[in-house]
Amino acid sequence: MTVTLVHDFPFDPSYGRTLDDLLRIPVPGGPEDFDDFWRAQYRAALEVAPEPEVGRLVEERDGVRVFEVSYASVGGVRVGGWLVLPAEGPAEHGFVIGHGYGGRDAVGPEVPLPLPRSAAILPCVRGMGERSLLPGVPSVSSEHVLHGIASRESYVIGGCVADLWTAATALLELVPELGELGGGGPRLGYLGESFGGGLGALALPWDERFAAGQLTVPTFGNHPLRLTLEMTGSGAAVRRHHAAHPEVADVLPYFDAATAATRVRVPTLVAAALFDPSVPPPGQFAVFNGLGDGRELHVLEAGHFEWGGVDAERDRLDGAVRKFFGRVLG
Repeated sequence: MTVTLVHDFPFDPSYGRTLDDLLRIPVPGGPEDFDDFWRAQYRAALEVAPEPEVGRLVEERDGVRVFEVSYASVGGVRVGGWLVLPAEGPAEHGFVIGHGYGGRDAVGPEVPLPLPRSAAILPCVRGMGERSLLPGVPSVSSEHVLHGIASRESYVIGGCVADLWTAATALLELVPELGELGGGGPRLGYLGESFGGGLGALALPWDERFAAGQLTVPTFGNHPLRLTLEMTGSGAAVRRHHAAHPEVADVLPYFDAATAATRVRVPTLVAAALFDPSVPPPGQFAVFNGLGDGRELHVLEAGHFEWGGVDAERDRLDGAVRKFFGRVLG
């Protein structure tokens, strides 16, 4: 059965797919040089000295202190965000936490962190949120998602992924004890929702500092299919742009989160929705379907949609995330 929720969209946000249908959504293989492209992007990010600067203490709650932070990333840009540190004692776990396509203006439900005695960095990727506004880079999602889309080298999504890698470097520099926890190296966790989920899928395969990932309603999955589906949000902007500029179909495969998922080698929990008007469920499930051993699925009734059960569903997901990271990182 498909999910039935009352809505006023001019299309069906479940796209007529049952859970069984969604678990059979195919995964694009990607360009032949997909791996080479992303490994080069990662190497360039590792060469950046982040020179992190910790700013004012914003708040103290739930056993942590929250500070403003900024750091350097690829392309000579400097981005901002928040640093979360244990209020007492050393950090025993570390997280990089991505954000949705609305950006973030403060640390909200990300705290409490999934595990106690943790440190985290919550970056605002380039162009998003007041902390990372940049000249010439749109801050509105429907425009940001098109910035530089004419080529794989200039597309802003590549820079946003790099901002996550350099955030990890900055976190390890600011909290050096995290680099000593894994014996063979750092064992960070990544969390990201929607835009941050798609970026996470693109970031995880190449960075061995991450030992686990959690992606909620991840975007950018199966671009060829997404381009055929009506939706709201940033995906609609890409679909309209593609209709006028079909040549971008040569660029988008390099930024397909489902293709990247086939390269992920760490335990990954995906929370995918059966109903979502902004990020079509077929794309979300394509990301999950691309994962190999160690994948886990948490099915949501709906994403990007307010309905009567949303708070209870969020509580269940929070519990699943804590259990997941407690097992794979704890």
